[in-house]
Amino acid sequence: MSDTADAASGPVLEIDGARATVRLNRPKHLNRLQAEDLGELVKLFDRVEADPDIRVLVLTGTGRAFSAGYDLNSVADRAVSANEQQSAGSAFEIVVNRLEDLGVPTICRLNGGVYGGSTDLALACDFRIGVDTAEMFMPAARLGLHYYRSGIKRYVTRLGVDNAKKLFLTAQKISAPEMLRIGYLTAMVPVETLDEEVDKLANILAGNAPQAMRGMKRAINEFARGELDEAAADQRHRDSMRGDEIKEGIKAFAEKRPPKF
Repeated sequence: MSDTADAASGPVLEIDGARATVRLNRPKHLNRLQAEDLGELVKLFDRVEADPDIRVLVLTGTGRAFSAGYDLNSVADRAVSANEQQSAGSAFEIVVNRLEDLGVPTICRLNGGVYGGSTDLALACDFRIGVDTAEMFMPAARLGLHYYRSGIKRYVTRLGVDNAKKLFLTAQKISAPEMLRIGYLTAMVPVETLDEEVDKLANILAGNAPQAMRGMKRAINEFARGELDEAAADQRHRDSMRGDEIKEGIKAFAEKRPPKF
């Protein structure tokens, strides 16, 4: 995948067979998200989920950073506004939660640094593969911002209480090796092998049973939040035992060939 900067724009969707890529595309501003980008991201996520041919989504950025987070000027404008309105944080929260709940498996291709709210955007993906020069920090405590509830919960459930406290309360920058150590990164690679590693994982995910993955992803997320719909999870399990996917999976296993879902 090319990281070459082109004309700045809102998020760009690229589809290649079973793989969709959403690329943040404001490289001169380190892919800082603008207010108008939030609605566009939700539309792109909806489009990806509605296409049955798409089996995996990769989220990445153009240029030398993944994203500098949400535009602080927008946050400041809303903070001093006399009118009651949806906060910048709540608008961003909708986008991140939509990404986490996306039915297809998601990979964040961290091509560089990740800052502010975009640390949560990346964390909402199922996997994060990052370059060994990446860095991250969550500056909420420096800005006087109490981060939104679901974002804090995501940090706690995915990274643990102690790591969440360190990142939120100290607002200190950490390097790629530390990101890997605390579990923020699924894998850390040199920049020259980033695409190879992303492709490898994307191909694995695209080749697995989509309905089984969708259901298990939902159950895992619900378990993590303490919100498991037990009846729905049990029903999906029973349905899978009689479904077309398990028939093909067992047949392919017996015939020693890759399954065709």
